Amino acid sequence: MTQQELTTHAIALLKQLIETQSFSSEEDQTALHIEAWFKRYDIDYKRTQNNVWAVNKHFDASKPTLLLNSHHDTVKPNSAYTKDPFKAIVEDGKLYGLGSNDAGGCLVSLIATFTYFYNSKDLKYNLVIVASAEEESSGPNGLNSMLPVIPKVDVAIVGEPTLMNLAVAEKGLVVFDAVVAGTPSHAAHPNDNNAIYNTIGVLQWFKDFKFDKGSEALGDVKLTVTQINAGSQHNVVPGHVDLVIDVRVNDAYTNAEIAEILQTQSPCTSITPRSLRLNSSSIPMDHDLVKAGMAMGRTTYGSPTLSDQAVLSCPSLKLGPGDSTRSHSANEFIYLNEIEEGINIYVELLNRVIV
Repeated sequence: MTQQELTTHAIALLKQLIETQSFSSEEDQTALHIEAWFKRYDIDYKRTQNNVWAVNKHFDASKPTLLLNSHHDTVKPNSAYTKDPFKAIVEDGKLYGLGSNDAGGCLVSLIATFTYFYNSKDLKYNLVIVASAEEESSGPNGLNSMLPVIPKVDVAIVGEPTLMNLAVAEKGLVVFDAVVAGTPSHAAHPNDNNAIYNTIGVLQWFKDFKFDKGSEALGDVKLTVTQINAGSQHNVVPGHVDLVIDVRVNDAYTNAEIAEILQTQSPCTSITPRSLRLNSSSIPMDHDLVKAGMAMGRTTYGSPTLSDQAVLSCPSLKLGPGDSTRSHSANEFIYLNEIEEGINIYVELLNRVIV
């Protein structure tokens, strides 16, 4: 089996995935296509809900394990599409379709790479691949649910579009629900404790607030107020204003530390994190995967976007074909040669590290 054969079949699989609806939590049919690939190559696989996974044929529990992961769920297509999002269309070297770039190209490239090494003996690392569900929704039945099921992972490559450059760190995410309180009243009467007016100062505080610690790879923590809601009718001063705050966390803080800082210092009446589990992630610059990638001419950077890296506690590298700026865009596409390049680089990288 050659890399070219695997590339041809990977592109065919991607076309099948594009033409099969797989919104988060609805990935049962795309999981069947992935199962069919493993059956075709006589790979012993398992399926846990809509997560399809396998380990290399000569798995050795005494060796460290490298996880290859990407997801087969998608967001819903936006209203600006002019092409059918569920039709795999090839034009001018581009493969159009929902999920082609995020993250179908990465997933099929990693599946092809895993298949390339599946029968290899005496590898330095075990390989486990998880084609996971519910990444886009950060749902409960995605990669996070697989960590107790699959062998213990020592390091991971997470397939997301990075132009095959090395995202050696990724920001975490904490979403906060905040309340600014006031005194409810009839709009016709004086009120010196109007919750909406109180919010002006609170918003200015959030606009001006800076976390002290920066990161070489990820820069500063980014805090953004993204939603505001108050009031029920024109003649009633509301008793509170609800805010939503999106915080992208660098690797200088844990999510718990971010929550403690905001709960201690912010002028809100209350501020509550929805979850603390989507932490920042990184891999040491002297890890063999990073050194091998840099030796191949790949550049390193810190990624501001969230992926399934957030649920991993081991060192992890985000790496994949495609361009993150195309993700969730209208008429999403990936170049066919990006998939070929992705498989070639994944294979060469692993040849340098695990063979």
